[in-house]
Amino acid sequence: MLDKVKVKLGIAPIGWTNDDLPDLGAENTFEQCVSEMALAGFTGCEVGNKYPKDPKVLKEALDLRGLQICNQWFSCFLITKPFEEVEKDFRAQLEFLKAMGSKIIGASEQSYSVQGKQDVPIFGHKYVMNDDEWRTFCTGMDRLGKIAKEDYGIALTFHHHMGTVVQDEDEVKRMMENTNPDFVSLLYDTGHFAYCGVDPLKMVKTYADRIKHVHLKDIRPEIVEKVKKENLSFLEGVRMGTFTVPGDGSIDFEPIFKVLEETGYEGYMLVEAEQDPAKANPLAYAIKARKYIAEHTGL
Repeated sequence: MLDKVKVKLGIAPIGWTNDDLPDLGAENTFEQCVSEMALAGFTGCEVGNKYPKDPKVLKEALDLRGLQICNQWFSCFLITKPFEEVEKDFRAQLEFLKAMGSKIIGASEQSYSVQGKQDVPIFGHKYVMNDDEWRTFCTGMDRLGKIAKEDYGIALTFHHHMGTVVQDEDEVKRMMENTNPDFVSLLYDTGHFAYCGVDPLKMVKTYADRIKHVHLKDIRPEIVEKVKKENLSFLEGVRMGTFTVPGDGSIDFEPIFKVLEETGYEGYMLVEAEQDPAKANPLAYAIKARKYIAEHTGL
């Protein structure tokens, strides 16, 4: 069983309102979203597009519900923009997260990403970095991680993601081997590993000592197969139900939880399952996820 003192549970707003597909959950308000998160039994959340931008206003709303911000996505463009430009945006987000009391920022390299392109197939169309770009990327990640840690007391975790330059096992390996563990950790996402055909259990065993944030995301393999066979985009897959909450798809989470327990994981485990809320009621799925996690972790 995982330690309740060391491990906390959060859930992402993407099940209620989708930043990449704004029509999904357009009818759901910020207040409904965070109220239902708390009602389902979660204490942490990430940041969605309907969240108030003023930290004071946001903190007040979350405090009322016993919630806190545990992480926020940050889009890096280290290989296509000047570092100073990326750094400026990065610092602005760190200021916000520090004001919110968050200890984690989740970065994803979005240069040449096809994850948000609705007309580009997710399989077979991702950009592959050359050696110079790899050097620029890894050096840049170290620099960002150093800024986050030393200037803000926040840990940089890298989010591997479908359709980006760091998606598969080899790319994650190369990034981990060429970045400084003091400044760059891994945001371990079960669903994105499974989606690209990588065993999430193998990955948690390999990188347990560098994982500082966990996304619990399940997949429906029949939808992944349809996306692959019909050359569909990542977002088309989301609409069809590629992702779901832990325990509702094909991933066996029990051994994953066991590895995290045995290696002394500390931090948030966050349910992140983007679905169409008109088809998958966000509160019902949040409760389903919370129940599953409780049964398998004791949390």
